[in-house]
Amino acid sequence: MINNKPFLKWAGNKYRIMDRIQRLLPDGKRLIEPFVGSGAVFLNTDYDRYLLTDSNADLISLYQYLQTEGTDFIHYCKRFFNGKHNTSELYYKRREEFNKTSDLRKKAALFLYMNRHGYNGLCRYNSKGGFNVPFGRYKQPYFPAKEMLSFHAKSQQAEFRVAGFDHTITTARPGDVIYCDPPYYPLSASANFTAYSSGGFTKEQQMLLAELAEQSIRSGIPILISNHNTRFTLSVYRNATDVEKFPVRRFISCNGNKRGHAGELLALFA
Repeated sequence: MINNKPFLKWAGNKYRIMDRIQRLLPDGKRLIEPFVGSGAVFLNTDYDRYLLTDSNADLISLYQYLQTEGTDFIHYCKRFFNGKHNTSELYYKRREEFNKTSDLRKKAALFLYMNRHGYNGLCRYNSKGGFNVPFGRYKQPYFPAKEMLSFHAKSQQAEFRVAGFDHTITTARPGDVIYCDPPYYPLSASANFTAYSSGGFTKEQQMLLAELAEQSIRSGIPILISNHNTRFTLSVYRNATDVEKFPVRRFISCNGNKRGHAGELLALFA
């Protein structure tokens, strides 16, 4: 049953295709997500335990503060949603503060603030690791208190870590199930958006993920991967047990007129 929406806006949010993911995910004791993103899969599955990792330290820090502090942290975050912060001048001041501060709790709250006040809910960094999403110009950004409370409750079953996908996958053991939602392989050269963390995500890393999936099933650990449906991804996932292809609606694009359908796939190695 799909009923828990993530509290973050996120490019590639899996909430809308959870029914497909739920049908393909095998049973197990623990779900491992090396690219946790918005946490949509975590929130809408029913495993005993979760290991949720990401290379984006800002994202994991936000989740850890919410997991630990619950309502206290939610109330702290809410102060940045009181209307007076919804101006371009204050947004860019807060963005600069986010990029410079050593106060990790405040930085976590500002990450949520920028997610909801920034353009299209993007999470993007420049080559120096600075968050660089422009102001979104929303009339009244939504404060996701209800969704944060649901996340906090479910997070008591989870462990959050900053880690690379390769390290996370190699720590899996029999009884685990892995779901991977990497930055997608681009549909075209102009559509290449992989800067969710400062390092980006390369073609070589896409190939490494596929290799690790094949190694994983040899160890008895099933793995499900999401990606664009392209000639390249079909080639690297050629040894998958099952590949389901389908169209999905794009909801984040620089050009609103281009938010059409794109081909996606789910590759199951089991």
